[in-house]
Amino acid sequence: QVHVVESGGGQVPIGGSLSLTCTASGNFDELFAMAWHRQAPGKQRELVARITTGGATFYEDSVAGRSAISATGAKDMVYLQMHSLKPEDTGVYYCDYIMRAVGGMNHNWGQGIQITVSA
Repeated sequence: QVHVVESGGGQVPIGGSLSLTCTASGNFDELFAMAWHRQAPGKQRELVARITTGGATFYEDSVAGRSAISATGAKDMVYLQMHSLKPEDTGVYYCDYIMRAVGGMNHNWGQGIQITVSA
C-alpha cells in the first residue's frame, strides 16, 4: 500500500503558473507509473499527465506543451508544473501511484487539492 499526499494548490491568476507536489510513502516494489489527474466541477476525472518509472511521459492534449511532470529518483515525490493557466484548468488535482497487481493495476490516490484559475 502506498500513501499519497498532494500539496501546492490554491488560487492562480489566468496566465499564471502552478507547481504541485505529490509526496508518497510505502512500498514501491510494484510501482509502474505516477500520474496527475483532475476533476473539474460537473465533469469526470481525467488524466492530465503520467510518468512511468522508466521516465516515459504522457500529457493530455489540453495541457501538452505547457506542462511538465517529473519525479525524484527514489520515486517518492512527483511534481506537476503548468504555465499559461486557463479557467478550464480549474479543478481538484489528484496524484495517483499506479502499482502492478495480479490481474491489472492498482491505483493509490491522494485526497486531491483544489486549483482555481480566475482573473
